[in-house]
Amino acid sequence: MTTEQPLPPTVYVIDDDAGFAESAKFLIESIHRPVVNFSSADEFLAQFNPRHTGCIICDVRMPGMSGLELQEVLRERNCLMPIIIVSAFGDVPIAVRAMKAGAIHVLKKPFDDNDFLELIQKALAEDARRREEFRTQQVVLDRYDRLTDREREVFEEVIEGLSSKEIGQRLSVSFKTVEAHRAKIMKKMEADSIPQLLRMWFTIQQCRPTKTILPPQG
Repeated sequence: MTTEQPLPPTVYVIDDDAGFAESAKFLIESIHRPVVNFSSADEFLAQFNPRHTGCIICDVRMPGMSGLELQEVLRERNCLMPIIIVSAFGDVPIAVRAMKAGAIHVLKKPFDDNDFLELIQKALAEDARRREEFRTQQVVLDRYDRLTDREREVFEEVIEGLSSKEIGQRLSVSFKTVEAHRAKIMKKMEADSIPQLLRMWFTIQQCRPTKTILPPQG
């Protein structure tokens, strides 16, 4: 059985303008970054894998699905890769929409080559940062999944700042039982202190709705 080898961080250029796509590819390869070109959003989506790493350069206006529509689809598919929107038109409303939808930058054609390459490097660094943050979040969520329902109840009361005596009264259990639950919570969450446990709780509340994100490669 062969194991699929992870792809290196790659720049995905999506533009129906073949001339621009090839020029962008040439520039990006000059800084030794892998590049894959696509002529449409649909073509890109046909091979999209949320485990792929890198960044996306996408034209805002293309036949079929637009760059803004692609952004929405990728967000629904839990894409972590940063998106840079490019456009030949200085359309402020479109730029605002793109940024609100999560684009890290909107670049107007034509642009300075050095500025473009610097932006690519920043996007790749942002992708790496997001994935490291994701891995850290997943560790916390996985630890939380080890807790029993009762331990989660006690966890919430601890976060509210209640003492073991107060928690026992609220949950109708003994002081010793609460203390035992607290010890198990600290052990399972691998927390050394209540402040650390509180930080984990914030992570859980922030990430719980997106628990189904596929783990990134690497």
